[in-house]
Amino acid sequence: MNRPDFLEWIAEITAEQPVTPELYKRAATHGSHGEEDYQRLEFLGDRVLGLVIADHLYHQFPQEPEGQLSQRLNGLVSGPVCGDVAKHIGVGNHILLGKQARDDGARHSVKVLGDVMESLIGAVYLDHGMEAARNFILRHWESRVSATVADIRHPKSALQEWAAANNRKVPAYELIEKSGPHHDLKFTVRVSVSNIGEVEATASAIQAAETAAAKKFLEKFT
Repeated sequence: MNRPDFLEWIAEITAEQPVTPELYKRAATHGSHGEEDYQRLEFLGDRVLGLVIADHLYHQFPQEPEGQLSQRLNGLVSGPVCGDVAKHIGVGNHILLGKQARDDGARHSVKVLGDVMESLIGAVYLDHGMEAARNFILRHWESRVSATVADIRHPKSALQEWAAANNRKVPAYELIEKSGPHHDLKFTVRVSVSNIGEVEATASAIQAAETAAAKKFLEKFT
């Protein structure tokens, strides 16, 4: 996949000319394609992303305590945010997938898109170094960094705080359904607060489903 349009796209989103095209091909290769896939690069990119965002927040918000910085960090490096950034820059158009994964809609899976986004960060880091990786990340995350803590506060934490403030028991989460192909599983979770109510939400990971359920509960009952 060293086709010109792919490498041109890489140069456009990274603001760097690829030195090692094979890195980016691997970063965009899903395990269903039958070649060396993106998982190792994803592992690396996830750590680079966390460090860059943590460093940026530390300097951007010098008066904030550790707890608020952690809330910001957790919100900014989450799978759904990575997937959203990937969607915005057109990652889905360039993922190499096996036929079954294509048929199952993996190209539009938030989890797959988020994983590839992290693997691309890993590829930039290996190809050009930390400063280029930092520039790549901040170029696509900068508008999100300025969000208020309230905007990015984790819904599960917010729901637990609401329950405590209203003398209710701790919210209970229950996995009620697991469906879909192995590479794109869907999890449905129910969250309930005693004597208040319950809601359900579905996502590509249990934690994401719990987060979505907590958000829906807050919107419905608070």
